[in-house]
Amino acid sequence: MALGIVGGLEPPYYTVVFTSIQTEEAQQGDDYGGVAARMAELVGGVPGFLGVDFARTPGGVGITVGYFRDEEAIAAWRRDLEHQDAQRRGREHWYERYSVHVAKVERAYGFDRGSQEIHRNP
Repeated sequence: MALGIVGGLEPPYYTVVFTSIQTEEAQQGDDYGGVAARMAELVGGVPGFLGVDFARTPGGVGITVGYFRDEEAIAAWRRDLEHQDAQRRGREHWYERYSVHVAKVERAYGFDRGSQEIHRNP
């Protein structure tokens, strides 16, 4: 996946913030990476999915932010059976702990050094 951040989305939209601490098993490889790649591919097909940002430290702390047009899109992702299976496997093998936060974004802005502009959305 190319390095980048999601920007330029017109509010309102929703974010799902998934913060996790991986187990040693997940950090050692296992099949975590393959399943994570599959989930990124799968969520891309959900109507109303807008994009994803993610970061992970070498110590296993990760943050994934999914962007969705509306709550129906989030619900569709939650209902996906392959996603549900990955969640189960995560609880059984890959995560020591995680939290999920869902929020409605009403204002957004960003900066791009290349254009030297601050991009604002009301």
